[in-house]
Amino acid sequence: MQVRTPAVAGMFYPKTNQELKSSIKNCFLHSFGPGKLPPSQDNKKIIGAICPHAGYEYSGPIAANSYYTISSQRPDLVIIIGPNHWGIGRDVASMKEGIWKTPIGDIEVDTESAIEINKICKLIELDSFSHTRDHCLEVQLPMLQEIFSCKFKILPLILIDQSHRTIIEIGKAIAKIAKIKNTIIIGSSDFTHYESNDFAHMQDKSLIETIVSLDVDKFYRVLQEKHVSACGYGAIASTMIACKELGATKGTLIKYATSGDITGEKNSVVGYASIVFS
Repeated sequence: MQVRTPAVAGMFYPKTNQELKSSIKNCFLHSFGPGKLPPSQDNKKIIGAICPHAGYEYSGPIAANSYYTISSQRPDLVIIIGPNHWGIGRDVASMKEGIWKTPIGDIEVDTESAIEINKICKLIELDSFSHTRDHCLEVQLPMLQEIFSCKFKILPLILIDQSHRTIIEIGKAIAKIAKIKNTIIIGSSDFTHYESNDFAHMQDKSLIETIVSLDVDKFYRVLQEKHVSACGYGAIASTMIACKELGATKGTLIKYATSGDITGEKNSVVGYASIVFS
């Protein structure tokens, strides 16, 4: 079986089990985090979430807000979608089989779901090479391992093509898989990149308004008109589409902040948001 070894352990997050667990705990207890450790006692059904994917010291506390909110769920499958920062491999790729290793342990790819989603949507190719170097899905896994006591599998999806037309098909295909299995969907994206702190807040507020209203057409319109540099816009949009197909009626912004809010260096920042759909 194919083994996907960590590409960014020791860079985006600690590379040893003990240090990583401590780092995740600190993210939850951070002043920009939820301020408490999972699991949540709220059993409200959450269909999907948006989480950032920068280094834990920057975006980890923001991501912890989404993860705390979904921590009472017990999924059998987690579908994770993110942007292919390296531009390698297929335009849209899952993988047929394999193990993703983290310092906390191994997570198995759901082969059955991978084969099925490829049948449903031929745009989604099964190609492990596409996943070898990117951090956007990898950084979500230790958080998932820490919040879920249940055993779960993953269906990783990584996108070069994030066009509106493609994303509609991807979102609908994700929803069909989620109807078969007890699933939660994670859209992995950061928001505005390398702008001043005030500008990033303004840009991202405009985009987040379209996300929480589940208006994908307006989302793409704002993205293009305002030139919002959210790297995983297709991951966000496909999560919105899938969640809406699965009965979500709204998104809720749990937390927004920038790297500048966290570090104090506000000249050139990256925006992060935790949003959940129910």
